[in-house]
Amino acid sequence: MRFAEIPDQTKVKQLLVQSVQRRHVAHAQLFRGAEGSAALGLALAYATFLNCEGRTSTDGDSCGHCPACQKLDKLVHPDLNFIVPVTSTKQVPKDAVSSKFAADWRTFVLENPYQGLNDWMQHIGAENKQGSISKEESLQLLKLVSLKAFEGRFKIVLIWLPELMHPAASNAVLKLLEEPPSATIFLLVSHAPEQLLPTIISRVQPVVVRPFTEDELTAYLHDEQHIPEAKARQLAQIADGNLGAALAARTAPDNDYFTFFTEWMRLCFQDNFAKVLEKSDEFQKMGRENQKEFLHYALGLLRKVLLYGLDAQLIPHLPAAEQQFVSRFSRFVHPGNAESITTELNDAHYHVERNANPRMVFVDTSLRVAELLKIPV
Repeated sequence: MRFAEIPDQTKVKQLLVQSVQRRHVAHAQLFRGAEGSAALGLALAYATFLNCEGRTSTDGDSCGHCPACQKLDKLVHPDLNFIVPVTSTKQVPKDAVSSKFAADWRTFVLENPYQGLNDWMQHIGAENKQGSISKEESLQLLKLVSLKAFEGRFKIVLIWLPELMHPAASNAVLKLLEEPPSATIFLLVSHAPEQLLPTIISRVQPVVVRPFTEDELTAYLHDEQHIPEAKARQLAQIADGNLGAALAARTAPDNDYFTFFTEWMRLCFQDNFAKVLEKSDEFQKMGRENQKEFLHYALGLLRKVLLYGLDAQLIPHLPAAEQQFVSRFSRFVHPGNAESITTELNDAHYHVERNANPRMVFVDTSLRVAELLKIPV
């Protein structure tokens, strides 16, 4: 993977490239980023840049043409090694370690490097089992780093989601970080770094990867994935910075969440509960995943309404379709009720996720929101 393939994240890319150009490559680095961020993609692009045979001292990216780049692009370079959370499956009923899932991992990452743990567990057929980096993996890791690099300048060990390491694996990694083998680079990619041992945190150089903004996601989906701008904007709002979620949702059936939300709020404000009951039938027919997506979208739009009411300049790039609604609705959403409405929508999402009757959830939420909208500024 090359830096050019990753949208935005310019500052992080520059820091990574400069570390190589100045020969200040830390032996252990922690890419900290939320699920769906560019953390894994940046780590892969960095690994490619480190071992690229065709780059010069002034290049800002790997060449993409040398034998090393071609192997790294396919994730088959002998000096690029992965440690990832796994579990026993029908294909691997016992002794589950990363090496037994190497082909699955390559397919998974090459398809979309912005996916999360649940996507990976589904990909390998883990059913309801939890993935982890087991203590058996620590033995494999020690054997792995005892070997010198085969072809590249560096042997690279990429550990995805190290927060899921068994204590024995954590201790093995800590020992390696304390006494790093020569020409070996450890790249840890974490969604929850606060769960790592403090001693591990103290021995790695942090690389902070921010979430994608709504505008960045919209531009990427529109320009690179050729999704119509209106739908790209809706996907970006639902994804809340998670590019993996946005990409997964692009093939979902089209749902006009904006129209549904505006009509719903109007009915609540008018106390038109006969129509609310009809609307609850529409909500029920959406299906659970779309219901969750809609409520997530509603939370995002509600936040825009509140910010617009506080200061219109806080929301400078509203789509034309939303502009009129947001400006009018902002008169009824204010600091006095916004938190309570947010709580109601979050609670609705919680209950839908746990298979509560969606029609009942919708009606109950509507009654509460209707009361809250009447609270004066």
